[in-house]
Amino acid sequence: MDLIAERLIVALDTDDPDEARRLVLVLRRRIRYFKVGIRLFTAAGPEAVRVVQEAGGEVFLDLKFLDIPASVASAVANAVRLGVFMVNLHASGGREMLRMAREAAERAAQACGKKKPYILAVTLLTSARPGLLEELGIGEGVESHVLRLARMAADAGLDGVVASPLDAQGIKSACGRDFLVVSPGIRPRWAPSDDQQRVLPPQEALAMGADFLVVGRPVTAAPDPLEAVERLIHEA
Repeated sequence: MDLIAERLIVALDTDDPDEARRLVLVLRRRIRYFKVGIRLFTAAGPEAVRVVQEAGGEVFLDLKFLDIPASVASAVANAVRLGVFMVNLHASGGREMLRMAREAAERAAQACGKKKPYILAVTLLTSARPGLLEELGIGEGVESHVLRLARMAADAGLDGVVASPLDAQGIKSACGRDFLVVSPGIRPRWAPSDDQQRVLPPQEALAMGADFLVVGRPVTAAPDPLEAVERLIHEA
């Protein structure tokens, strides 16, 4: 059960940095990783990262960069200087964008004397509903689309991908056991799926090959977030 605690990332989906600090101080007794996404970052900026770090947590900066390669490379370098342990960008930005981001992260880490964070490519959002790929004009199934993007990320030298736990086993087979799979869409059996579509409970996600598990509302919206984390960790 402690394996889940070691791999769990709680999403701080709030507009209030003080609320984020409170959650980290409460949950840091059990877990160490927290996700700062677009909601908190657009409310508080880089201060949101410092809030988590000062409260004893490590930050997965989930801003899903997608822009011209030079702009994404600069943004990733800035994330390195913030001292985050993980940052992501959209795989759909293409091989050059992915490669330049990885190279920028390596240069920035060396220049500022900080450890290079894991650089991850987002494959397909776990909220993707059936028919989305067809709507976007992508003429392949979910599995082949995710694996194609994962292989491209691996070829560009990234550390892993953000993908549904349902895709983890296939990604590991295609890209190697050391290629990280960070899986949102983690839902314990006692929690609603909300707007997530491609979900699994935590133990099943680990069994499928996920390396890190991202969970938000089942914890942060609970009356007692620490009790919810304990319940999630010990779910059979």
